[in-house]
Amino acid sequence: MKGPPLSAKVAYLRRASNYPGNTARVDAIETHMSWLFLTDSFVYKLKKPIRYDRLDFSTLKLRHHYCEEEVRLNRRLAEPVYLGTVALTQEVDGKLALDGAGSPVDWLVLMRRLPAGLMLDRVLAQRTVEHNDVRAVAQRLAEFFISADRVSIASVDFCKRLEAGIQSDRRELLRPEYGLKRELVEHIASSQLAFLNKHTELFEERIAEGYIVEGHGDLRPEHICLKPESVIIDCLEFCQELREVDPADELAFLMLECERLGQPNVGDWFLEAYEKRAGDPLPRLLLDFYRKYRILRRAKIAAWHLNEPLSRDREHYAAQARRYLELAGE
Repeated sequence: MKGPPLSAKVAYLRRASNYPGNTARVDAIETHMSWLFLTDSFVYKLKKPIRYDRLDFSTLKLRHHYCEEEVRLNRRLAEPVYLGTVALTQEVDGKLALDGAGSPVDWLVLMRRLPAGLMLDRVLAQRTVEHNDVRAVAQRLAEFFISADRVSIASVDFCKRLEAGIQSDRRELLRPEYGLKRELVEHIASSQLAFLNKHTELFEERIAEGYIVEGHGDLRPEHICLKPESVIIDCLEFCQELREVDPADELAFLMLECERLGQPNVGDWFLEAYEKRAGDPLPRLLLDFYRKYRILRRAKIAAWHLNEPLSRDREHYAAQARRYLELAGE
């Protein structure tokens, strides 16, 4: 049987009376890939039935699989947060229920709700970041990378992945409808490709020394909760290749985001504490490469929002794409 449409599932999950306990209200947030339903103490995450090049949530079976994967992978850095998965069921009378007796028509990830005011992006905006909090997160990251599963890959294949990513980002950013500076995009991408060709030994050394791991893949301030215990949520569950990274890449991305949010010194704190705990003096040339690599990727993701016909924040995302590209020169 074909289940109810996404709109019916969203309408059901918007109603506080459909949740267990004395749920007072539900706040619904839509993203590219999911719907988030925030209750008083919990978050229920529903994946959209979509399919892209590296993401496939198009069937019930796949959505169930990736809900389970999201819980498994995120428990590595946020075990207390990820509580498990919950079925959205259709009962014999046709009505929907959370974890009912009927047949599952979708699946949700169940998480504890984190205090929004203690997420790193909020704390950066308020200029209230404390060095000790950053040190605790960086040490947690270092321990995570030390114990993470190592990735076995030939350096030529790893460099081909990076090259393909740069070429793909360049092609997308050069689309005329985005209105981005062609010369700037070309300059960043060309310099990145030239670096890959000239400094192959840097990547070979990192691979030979076992630094390529199955990491987080999307290490941004909005995914880091500082207190009461530092946790890092929302890793990329849908594509293992995107999680196969050098810690230098992850740290460079986090430093870039701290810089973009106006506090580059916080990125330096992360780097200092990570290097001390991990015993991994990250090559500065490599950090600069990965910083620009992430600049292209984040500019492309911002530009993608301009493809949405009903986007109400077009100028916001256009300005964000331009800002990322400007950071390459800074």
